[in-house]
Amino acid sequence: MLDIKWIRDNPAKLDEALAKRGAPPAAIDLIKLDERRRDHLKILQDLQGRRNEASKEIGKAKGSGDNARADVLIEEVGKLKAEIQDGEEIERRIDADLEDVLARIPNIPFDDVPVGRDEADNVEIRRVGEPPRFAFEAKEHFELGEALGMMEFEQAAKISGSRFTILKGQLARLERALGQFMLDLHTGEHGYAETAVPLLVRDEALFGTNQLPKFAEDLFHTTEGRWLIPTAEVPLTNLVRERTLDAAELPLRVTALTPCFRSEAGAAGRDQRGMLRQHQFYKVELVSITDEDSSVEEHERMTACAEEVLKRLGLAYRVVTLCTGDMGFGARMTYDIEVWLPGQGTYREISSCSVCGDFQARRMNARYKVAGEKAQRFVHTLNGSGVAVGRALIAVMENYQNEDGSITVPEALRPYMGGIEKLAVV
Repeated sequence: MLDIKWIRDNPAKLDEALAKRGAPPAAIDLIKLDERRRDHLKILQDLQGRRNEASKEIGKAKGSGDNARADVLIEEVGKLKAEIQDGEEIERRIDADLEDVLARIPNIPFDDVPVGRDEADNVEIRRVGEPPRFAFEAKEHFELGEALGMMEFEQAAKISGSRFTILKGQLARLERALGQFMLDLHTGEHGYAETAVPLLVRDEALFGTNQLPKFAEDLFHTTEGRWLIPTAEVPLTNLVRERTLDAAELPLRVTALTPCFRSEAGAAGRDQRGMLRQHQFYKVELVSITDEDSSVEEHERMTACAEEVLKRLGLAYRVVTLCTGDMGFGARMTYDIEVWLPGQGTYREISSCSVCGDFQARRMNARYKVAGEKAQRFVHTLNGSGVAVGRALIAVMENYQNEDGSITVPEALRPYMGGIEKLAVV
């Protein structure tokens, strides 16, 4: 959420930033709503001031024996009290209207984020590793998995519907191995603290990480009012919700391996075959909480941590900066890491690392204090996939496939596979 004071002082900058994102201008309407709120608060303060003044006059009138004057003042205080109660209700409605509008305004991109409409305008930063060359036609992951008898879609659909997958045997173990490998890397070498978090959250938690109110249709909602997490970013970032940290505690780095649940409401017709786009999948999430001066540097660090996963697995990838039109709602800048998939002959996203500034912190009221300073500051938040386990499984299957349909296990994963070096039909 943006600071309304900043919007009052920088209306042109807000509308310029929104234009870069392909969104309509909003400054005038926001400022009008804020002026209405401020004007109403002035009226309410005047009423409260007069009520306090009249209450004191009642005591004086009674003390001097002027009961008639006291009765008039008592009647006035009663009317003022009713007006104040009505005014406070109006204040709550205006506040709610302003908060609702502010909650739907996306974050301000950094000045160096490329301006564009969609993924075609993203800018490649670097490529790492060489895609493998096969002496045979590369297959896609679902062809490999089904031929091995370790991946089922038809039975999953009978159980749960479309966009679900059943993994069996060594392939199920390989998925588990990937998650454990990533956790060990990020906790053992990158300084993230492993955290077990709830998979069901309240409205407030999703509002804090800007999934609500704008993206409700992308989520699964329970009958008792909770939501299944779309990513562990939600509970991990909300660890600092309504807290004030000491600057010495920062940066705070946490990670979790969790199932994630997404309705994929906007993905009709996309990636229908295989397990690239699922309602349920595993992901290792990275979240950093920093002070306002360290978030840009932390963004580079987090992206490097996610890249290290692919380097250890020997997978070719590229890093792109998302343009303003393709960037997430709460981000000021996002790097996407795209892994090479031989079966598709292209790079596909496997991680997004975003720096959000104080956008989420304002929604969560998450602050920090610097020694010797009276004023508190909002923390800065960052999140990234470290990485998506299902997509890493797809990448390993396709990049390590053999002509006979078997899949070689990358060396980094063999300790987690009990020494198994190859997945093959038993």
